[in-house]
Amino acid sequence: MKKEFVVIGLGRFGGSICKELADQGMEVMAIDQDEDRVNEFASIATHAVIADTTDETVLKNLGIRNFDHVIVAIGADIQASILTTLMLKEIGVKNVTVKAQNDYHAKVLDKIGADHVVHPERDMGRRIAHHIVSNNVLDYIELSNEYSIAEIVANEWLVGNTIVDLNIRAKYGLNIVAIKRGGTMIISPQAYDTIEPNDVLIIIGADTDIHRFEKKLSQ
Repeated sequence: MKKEFVVIGLGRFGGSICKELADQGMEVMAIDQDEDRVNEFASIATHAVIADTTDETVLKNLGIRNFDHVIVAIGADIQASILTTLMLKEIGVKNVTVKAQNDYHAKVLDKIGADHVVHPERDMGRRIAHHIVSNNVLDYIELSNEYSIAEIVANEWLVGNTIVDLNIRAKYGLNIVAIKRGGTMIISPQAYDTIEPNDVLIIIGADTDIHRFEKKLSQ
């Protein structure tokens, strides 16, 4: 069955989510107060609506509590973001993901019941910084305040060694959860699997341990 989503706020972040969900064949209601933005997404989303989502009556009339997931991607208006999130939870929406502008905004969203809080600008900044610092780091995804997943391109120090030879778990506290090799993905690689040229290691662990491993690769 197709899942049904609502995207509130059609700026760059909300707009990109709306387009991606639509491309994946999902039912999407796109909402914004700006008529031009709504018109832009009229041919992309299943429904495109001009609405003030800080009004509980408006949310109820749109039947938003019947959707599977609501994404609040409101931009600079923190008050509107908070009020919209509060209204969504009060009318019984089960899954609400909200874009946070800063840590204070995130704390308020957590307290009023947001199910997921995302920091797209901060997270992208961290991913770019890791890539700049080490050419071996393809991607870096934060899982929590202390743990992340990183994609590491195998360099000369890694190639030719087995996982047990590298002993990354004991030395760095990291786990290799998968290896990308060409067009295939090796899930849960075995201890005696050998790292080959152009392999991409997907590792998980504490941020401090990933940083130590990055430094070793850069030497």
